[in-house]
Amino acid sequence: MKKTLRFLLLALLVPLMLQSAKPAAAEWWVGIHVGFGPPALPVYEQPVCPGPDYIWTPGYWAWDPDDGYYWVPGTWVLAPEPGFLWTPGWWGWGSGGYFWHEGYWGPHVGFYGGINYGFGYFGDGFWGGRWQGGHFFYNTAVWHVDEVHIRNVYRDDTIIHNTTIINNHISYNGGEGGINRRPTPQEESYAGERHVAPIADQTRQVEVAHGNPQLRASVNQGRPPIAATSRPGEFSGHGVVESREAGGEYHAQPAAHVAQPGGEGAHPSNPVHASELQSHQPQHFESTGNPDLDRKYQQKAQQLADRQNQEHQQLAQRQQQEDQQAQQRKLSAQKQQQIEQKHQQQTQQLEQKHQQQAQKLSERQSGHKR
Repeated sequence: MKKTLRFLLLALLVPLMLQSAKPAAAEWWVGIHVGFGPPALPVYEQPVCPGPDYIWTPGYWAWDPDDGYYWVPGTWVLAPEPGFLWTPGWWGWGSGGYFWHEGYWGPHVGFYGGINYGFGYFGDGFWGGRWQGGHFFYNTAVWHVDEVHIRNVYRDDTIIHNTTIINNHISYNGGEGGINRRPTPQEESYAGERHVAPIADQTRQVEVAHGNPQLRASVNQGRPPIAATSRPGEFSGHGVVESREAGGEYHAQPAAHVAQPGGEGAHPSNPVHASELQSHQPQHFESTGNPDLDRKYQQKAQQLADRQNQEHQQLAQRQQQEDQQAQQRKLSAQKQQQIEQKHQQQTQQLEQKHQQQAQKLSERQSGHKR
């Protein structure tokens, strides 16, 4: 029931996000922490573009605390406004686990973990096409377009002939076996641009995928039967594409990482309020070989966790007060949705800051190891 409510809330918030989107960090960590990485990206063909100005959004592995990783098929969607491009979300290693960085719409394609999602998203930049005169022009070298019905096309084989594309199907950045790539200065500069969260069609794609047991990695062994769809939410018919093969050897979810109530991965994937967040626990580090230094870092970890939990509580109290005031003043549904959107942004930004703080402490401690 709670999962369904979260999906519905996101659907309600999307129109407001499109109207009042503000500059935001390019990489929002949205509260998902998993102790082991997602499966390799499956191999599949891109379905034909359904019409003019549709943008391809590649498939990816999402996480559910009860079901584990499940595949969200790639699909074609209309951009929220002309000139906007899609930056895919990505899994990245940090603080002893893998975190999900939410994708977004914006004027440029930013950093997406160096993951080769294929079809113009080869881990570095974007090669699928360009906006021109308010319409999207498709690069037929990398995107599947019916040129009889879509005339805004061109062909640029530069990425294929002049660039080494690492076709390894790895689905995460950092950690053991992950992609080793950091954002360029140019990609970091895109963080200050106006961004828009995933639109309603994308939320619907996730919702339908989440409800299909055959898309769980534990069932399909890394080869989902529905790899991509021509239109979001349409998981049957001629527009559905199957996986040709799994992208690599499938490894079952380790027993040690099965999500337990209140454990890792158990907090909501898109938390709206700080009260929904899981409490921070102090990090545990490997020994540096210096007992005094080890105690020092463990104290710092405890202090950091205490401070972060205090910030959780302070933000939760402010948000609760604002919600109560909104009810007392009997604000319109639109105004209440705007408040909820603001709360979601506050919550996600706070958790991103906390993750970065933990990562910095971990890096400092690692620098003192023998």
